[in-house]
Amino acid sequence: MFQFVYISTQSRSITTDISADILSVSRRNNDRAGVSGVLLQRGRRFLQVLEGERDAVMTAIARIRSDPRHMAIVALSERQLAKPEFGNWAMASDRDMPADAVVAKIDMLTRDAAPNVRAQFMSYATMPIAG
Repeated sequence: MFQFVYISTQSRSITTDISADILSVSRRNNDRAGVSGVLLQRGRRFLQVLEGERDAVMTAIARIRSDPRHMAIVALSERQLAKPEFGNWAMASDRDMPADAVVAKIDMLTRDAAPNVRAQFMSYATMPIAG
């Protein structure tokens, strides 16, 4: 099991329709590849974790790096795991949650994560959403 955590910035404004389409395609691709993940968005910034077999995760990262809607992709953590830390989500996202439920959901999803990874997601989840 391999985990990759990164942060990126969208290179242009993504509308709600485009953002929903990206999420839908990501879920389908991840499910097919056996990759799980969590995606948080705050304004134009994304924080994401992907977990799965190393080759499958790196293939997903290569797709993200080649996507012109992303720029400034910075790897925050890459490591081998004994078991998944974020559960079996094809792609959990704060888009699917009421704003007042995001922190509790991320708290639950990160309960088994490494302390530094948990801290990254919890601090991101509590950031105000700005445009």
